[in-house]
Amino acid sequence: MTTPMLLAAARLLEAGQVCVAEPGPPTAAARLARATHAPDLTLVTEAGGVEFFRYLLRRCDVGLVTADQVDVFGNLNATVLGEYDEPVTRWAGAGALPDIAATLPTIVLLEHRIHAFVERVDFVTAPGGLSGPLDRALVGLRGTGPIAVVTDLGVLRPDPATAELVLTDLHPGVTVEQVRAETGWPLEVSDELVRTAPATEAELRGSPA
Repeated sequence: MTTPMLLAAARLLEAGQVCVAEPGPPTAAARLARATHAPDLTLVTEAGGVEFFRYLLRRCDVGLVTADQVDVFGNLNATVLGEYDEPVTRWAGAGALPDIAATLPTIVLLEHRIHAFVERVDFVTAPGGLSGPLDRALVGLRGTGPIAVVTDLGVLRPDPATAELVLTDLHPGVTVEQVRAETGWPLEVSDELVRTAPATEAELRGSPA
C-alpha cells in the first residue's frame, strides 16, 4: 500500500468524526488522520458480536474499507472471482463490509489494477450505487455508498447525476492514461482534476507506514 493512497484517504477524514475501519490499510489511514489533522477522530474497529457492531455502526459517521473488486458504480466484491457456484477464486468473504457499506458513507482503499476495477463486479458483496443514483434509496439503504475510491494512482468519486465513478485526483507522477489503462470501463475524468499534494512534515512524522 503506497503512501499517496494512505495520505489521500486520511485527508478525507474530518476532525470529530467517528470512523469505523477495517483492518490493514483502512485502519492505517484512520490512524494517520488521528496523528495529524484529526486528533479527536474516534476509531472503531471490527470487534464484539454482530448485534453490538451494528449498534456501533449507527453511531459512526464514515467507514474505511477495502475489497477485491470494485465496479463503475462503486459496488464491492470480496467474495468470488467468476461464477459464485463455480468460482475461479473464492476470497476471504464479507466480514463487516456489507454492514458498513449499507449503512455509512464509505471510503474504499484498493490498489488500482485492471483485474480489480471492472465494469461489473462478479458478485456484489457490498452495495455501492447499485446501478444508478436512485437505487440505494429505492431498496432502503442508508448512507450514500462510496464517497471516494482511493487507489495508488489517484482518487475516484461518484458523479452525483449518474453514480458512476469519475477520476478526480491524480497522485504525483501518475498520468490519466495510466489510470485508464488499469480501469475496466471507459473512465470519465473530472473537469476539475487535481493533483494530490505532497505529504507535509506532520504527515511524514505521523505516518504509520
